[in-house]
Amino acid sequence: MSTFVDLRSDTVTQPTPAMRAAMMAAPLGDDVFADDPSVNALQERIADMLGMEAALFVPTGTQSNLSAIMAHCQRGDEYIVGQMAHCYRWEGGGAAVLGSVQPQPLAHQADGTLDLHAITDAIKPDDAHFARTRLLCLENTLGGKLLPFEYVQAATALAKEKGLARHLDGARLFNAAVAQAAALGSSAQHEARRMAQCFDSVSVCFSKGLGAPVGSALCGSRALIDRAHRVRKMLGGGMRQSGLLAAAALHALDHHIERLQDDHALARRLAEGLHGISGLAVEAPQTNIVFVDLHGDARARAPDLMAHLADSGIRATGLYRLRFVTHLDVDAAGVDRAVAAIRGFFPA
Repeated sequence: MSTFVDLRSDTVTQPTPAMRAAMMAAPLGDDVFADDPSVNALQERIADMLGMEAALFVPTGTQSNLSAIMAHCQRGDEYIVGQMAHCYRWEGGGAAVLGSVQPQPLAHQADGTLDLHAITDAIKPDDAHFARTRLLCLENTLGGKLLPFEYVQAATALAKEKGLARHLDGARLFNAAVAQAAALGSSAQHEARRMAQCFDSVSVCFSKGLGAPVGSALCGSRALIDRAHRVRKMLGGGMRQSGLLAAAALHALDHHIERLQDDHALARRLAEGLHGISGLAVEAPQTNIVFVDLHGDARARAPDLMAHLADSGIRATGLYRLRFVTHLDVDAAGVDRAVAAIRGFFPA
């Protein structure tokens, strides 16, 4: 374990020894020529897991989402999306800049959903004054929140009824699936497939909770993936002997899905440990992300708190709204160390 307790993101994980061994043993080819056996195996595996016809391995989740939007939409089209969705707020405006696709952002409700009436109202009429509404994008989990499955079904059914394609940014799809499976007494793989089947395309990240060093996959119909493949080329996403990375993702699918429940338990441990500190409002986590809002005197001391955490070897993001993310490189001792550092900063 590092001397730091790194709670900035689940993207900071290091490959496990077993994952490194799988990477070194991976058979390789040239993926641009579509003959890297490890990449082909990963694409077939994740598509089959989610009940899709095909998949495309890409370097990043940002590229996966952008490839999906550009495969679904043309210049002058628009996609409906949440204000805090990653593919709107945190991806450099790529859909607008590179795809000439206009985002139509909507406010989130408290549980992370988009109001169904707001979605309907945002769909533009067929009129030359307006961009053509073509796509609904949802994200699950969103800020660590699990979208209620009944809502996912209702929102995607509405989109289909209105003639919209449906894309899921499932960067943390398996975190969502593990949480949903725990609530329903089901399996994570079953729930991931059920979620995916509500959409025309799904992006899955391997380098967050699943712990691979690099990579995401876009899943969908063969026709959509063919279009996305062309977009990936334009975006510079063709990787040659990328089976090294695909092997890590395959290992993660085999070994790192069910263990996500450990990360969720550690997030609850962290939240419970911070509960009751004056000036701190701790949001109960549903998966592996804990948000802490600072109020009053605590808010005024936020810069000093961040300096104190850094001096204590605790890494987090934010200032007045702190974010802590648990992952496979954080254990209970690390969480307890973070709690102790924060409690030690505030007077009893």
